[in-house]
Amino acid sequence: MIGTIRGVVLGTVVLLPLAALAAWALARRRGTAGETPDRAWRRSLAEVGIVYGTAPWVWMIMLPGSRAGAADRRVSLVPLRDLLTVLASEPLTVTVQVVGNLLVFAALGFFAPLRFAALASVPRVLALAAGCSALVETAQYVLRLDRVSSVDDVLLNAAGAGLAALASRRWWLAPRKSPVSRLS
Repeated sequence: MIGTIRGVVLGTVVLLPLAALAAWALARRRGTAGETPDRAWRRSLAEVGIVYGTAPWVWMIMLPGSRAGAADRRVSLVPLRDLLTVLASEPLTVTVQVVGNLLVFAALGFFAPLRFAALASVPRVLALAAGCSALVETAQYVLRLDRVSSVDDVLLNAAGAGLAALASRRWWLAPRKSPVSRLS
């Protein structure tokens, strides 16, 4: 069952209480170690949010197709070609493909700048998400999962992370100033 899209969705829903418990346990541990409650919760929720919000999507897109291992590897390196083909499809296909790809690294884009001050910029989030997406597309190709490895997927995955980063911008951590910049 975990090898199907429905299984991944069901597993994600079932694991929500465990994710909440993990965030609580991390925050409590950090609190007893001396962190302020606000900082402990912020870091814990961001870390759990990154994993819980990204892992199921990555698992889903790494599920093998019906001809995995036997099908020829397919690559699409022309930007927007696949996207235009999808946009000419039925509305449900458009919604599933486009929205699904926008959501793959959205949790990473939303929570990473909350947890890591070094990622508190949209270009950095876009670069991180594009790199992660390129790794996933490469893995799909290498593992012969009967999926198309497409540059459009990388673009949509990164765009989703960038949009999510913008949605969380008001809560980002301020980048720390280096000792050199404090002196000037």
